[in-house]
Amino acid sequence: MLKPSFKVRIWELRVHERAKGTTYEVRWKVGGNPCSKTFKTKGLADNRRAELLKFIQDGTAFDEISGLPMPEARALDDVTWYTHARDYIEMKWDASPAKTRTTLADALATATPVLVAHGRRKPTPEALRLALYGWAFNVNRWDEEAPPEVVETLRWVKKHALPMSALDDAIVMRKVLAAFGKRLDGDAAAPSTVQRKRAIFHNALGFAVETRRLTANPLGTVQWTAPKVSEQVEPENVVNPRQADVLLDAVYAESARGRHLAAFFGCMYHAGMRPAEVVWLMRKDCVLPKRGWGVLKLRESRPRVGSAWTDDRKSHDKRSLKGRARKATRPVPIPPELVAMLRWHVYVHGTAPDGRLFRTARGGMVQESGYGEVWRRARVAALSAEQVESALAKRPYDLRHACVSLWLNSGVDPTEVARRAGHSVNVLLRVYAKCLPGVAEQANRKISEAMRQWRADGS
Repeated sequence: MLKPSFKVRIWELRVHERAKGTTYEVRWKVGGNPCSKTFKTKGLADNRRAELLKFIQDGTAFDEISGLPMPEARALDDVTWYTHARDYIEMKWDASPAKTRTTLADALATATPVLVAHGRRKPTPEALRLALYGWAFNVNRWDEEAPPEVVETLRWVKKHALPMSALDDAIVMRKVLAAFGKRLDGDAAAPSTVQRKRAIFHNALGFAVETRRLTANPLGTVQWTAPKVSEQVEPENVVNPRQADVLLDAVYAESARGRHLAAFFGCMYHAGMRPAEVVWLMRKDCVLPKRGWGVLKLRESRPRVGSAWTDDRKSHDKRSLKGRARKATRPVPIPPELVAMLRWHVYVHGTAPDGRLFRTARGGMVQESGYGEVWRRARVAALSAEQVESALAKRPYDLRHACVSLWLNSGVDPTEVARRAGHSVNVLLRVYAKCLPGVAEQANRKISEAMRQWRADGS
């Protein structure tokens, strides 16, 4: 760690005459730290003393620990980007959910291949991706023995990684931003992906400023326009209640697995639940009366991330509800249609030993690959060929969008819709702006009324 100081004093040369010859000592003091360097000739000593005086005249700080001018001290203390990136991911790791860990590693694994010097036998992009994302930036694997090809790839990266001082260059920064804009296959990355990676990289450089490996964040000097990101749900993705019923019927008829998952999809459509919330829905948290509306008391979620990224090395990460405090709950009223589906599900399928409503054939967590395949087949069975090729309910998550859109179009207060969906009101209105009822019609009426008023006043 460097310690800048402007309290610098330089003395005259000290001459040492000994039997082996005369030497010349340059002496100076930084803060309370006396420093010196001895030279064999007076010319070399004078040159070094003049260099130190020039740094003082230019207003350059000295490092109190090493005694060197800060530019020289930084050069000695200059770690590589690869070392810094590993320090950064280690700093972030413990406080980050498993999903966040993957996004951090993804951004660093995209930036690092750009931040290396050219050298012979550079690994392929695929080999770099495997080694960096899967091993170098996964703290859980740092104590594991990596395959020989991964070890060789990381050895090459470590040898050729640029020093942090080289990052203070707008051209280098632009190369990193360009890398964020492309996928591994060369296609353009999604705007949201580009923005997310850029934000993580900016934060990593901020950590470098904090640890005095950089004097300022070099991304701030780059004139770069972020790609536009659309968070809004498109109406063409959203099914109406009649279409939803047909799709849920198709899920039930698809197979034995479909019959087990019909209520799973029903929770997304009728309760606006996220898939990770449905995965962890417990029987004890379901109020299912014989008649009328019921209630689901949502407590936790289990997003599937992969065992390599979680603390307990299980595929699903244990998380609180999105955007909520750790023990906060979200009670969601559910209509009689979903109550009936869940009552039938419990009667026919029972629950897992831990009380989960939905499980695999072996009792494990429901996987996205499993319910995704059921959904794809149900769409083919329920929709026309043209609709199958369209964006209509393309993903199971679109059932949640359809639910929230239905609530809004039914005239439910946006505050209550946001509470049930687990959103803030601001996010709700931004994401579902195109699904708000009658907005265009209201605007048209106001414009027509204004035109009518102007014409009436002018007559």
